[in-house]
Amino acid sequence: MKNPFAYGGVVGGAAFCNREREVADLQRAMENHDKLFVFSERRYGKTSLVRRALGRLPKKGHVCAYVDLWPTDSEAGFVAAMAKALTEAAGNSMEQIWATAKRFFGSLSPSVTMDEDGQPAVSFGINPHAKLGPTLDEVLDAPAKFAANGKAKVVVVFDEFQQILEYGDDRVERKLRSMIQHHSNVSYLFLGSRKHLIQKMILGRSRPLYRAGGHYPLGPIAEQHWQPFISKRFNDAGKVITPERVQEICRLTEGHPFYTQHLCHVVWELCESPSQVTEALLREAVRVLLEREDYSFTTQWESFTGPQQRLLKGLASEPPGAKVYGGEFVQRHGLGSASSVQRATQALLDRDVIDREKGSFLVTDRFFRLWIKQAQAR
Repeated sequence: MKNPFAYGGVVGGAAFCNREREVADLQRAMENHDKLFVFSERRYGKTSLVRRALGRLPKKGHVCAYVDLWPTDSEAGFVAAMAKALTEAAGNSMEQIWATAKRFFGSLSPSVTMDEDGQPAVSFGINPHAKLGPTLDEVLDAPAKFAANGKAKVVVVFDEFQQILEYGDDRVERKLRSMIQHHSNVSYLFLGSRKHLIQKMILGRSRPLYRAGGHYPLGPIAEQHWQPFISKRFNDAGKVITPERVQEICRLTEGHPFYTQHLCHVVWELCESPSQVTEALLREAVRVLLEREDYSFTTQWESFTGPQQRLLKGLASEPPGAKVYGGEFVQRHGLGSASSVQRATQALLDRDVIDREKGSFLVTDRFFRLWIKQAQAR
C-alpha cells in the first residue's frame, strides 16, 4: 500500500488535511476580487492551500494565473513570469496560447513550443538590459484587460512574493500599487514564506504596498483535525495508532503541516501491519527523521557565528517565553552582553531561523530545534 502521508511538494487530494475554513476564506476572497497577502513561515502549505481553493472555483468564467516568482531575480524575470502565467491560464491549446500571447504580449517576442509532457508552453524573448518601463506596465495591466475582454473573473496568484525585494529597486512594488488599485474585476493573492519580509512590505509605512490589501497569516493545523486524518490512514492500512500517540505527534510538530506529514510518513513506514504505533516506535521515527536531516542541519549550523549558535542553544533548551535579553539568560548561555544578543537575534531573524512569539523568540524549524537540543546532550 502506498504511504498516504505526503510532504515536500504540492499536496492535494486525499493527502490534504482539512484547512476547510482557510480554503473557504481564500475562495471567497477570489470571488470578491480582493487583494490579499497570505503569509507564514516556510513549508506551511500555502501553495497547496491556494491551489485547493483555485480548484473549487468554477472553471467556466474564471482565468487563474499562478505566477511563481521564486526563480526570478530581476524586473525582466518578473515580466516574463507574469506574461507566461497569464498567457497559459487563458487557454490550453497551442492555438489559444499563441493567439493570447500575440494579442496581449506581442511586443515581448512570444514563442510557443511543446514541453516534455506534450503540453504547449510559451516563452518570451526579453532583453534584460532594455528599458522595461512600458513592458512592465503592459503585463501589469493585462489582468484587467483579460477581465474586460472575456468578461471573466481573473485571479492572479504571486507565489514567493517577497522575491521582488531582490530586484535592486522598488519599481515593481510601486507599479503594482498604482495598477492594481484600479483593477476592480481582478483578485490578487500574494503568498510569502519569509514572514518578516512580507510584514515589512505591507505594514511598513514607507513601503509602496503599505496596506495595499488585507493580510492573512496562516497558522498550524489544530490537533482536532489531525486526529481523524492520521487515525484513518493508519487504520486503513491495518495499523493501529491511539489518540495518545497522535497527540504526541502533534506535540512534537506543533501542528505544522510539513513536519506532521513528514513524521507520520516515517512512522507509517516503520509500523508493520497489523502492529501498533508504540512510544518506542515514535522515538525511533524521530531518530530516523533527524538522521536524514543531519547533513542539512550540520551545514546550516556551521554557517552561524559563535554568539548565534549559543543563542540558538539557549532557545532550544529553555521553555517558551525565555527572556533572551535578561541577565540570567545571557549569563547562563555565555552570550556576553545584551547588545551581543541583539545582534545575534537580528541576524537570525533576517535569515528566518528564529521568529518572534509572544514577546520572546523561538527556533522556527521544529526539528532543527530538536536536533540542536539533542546535539547538546551528546
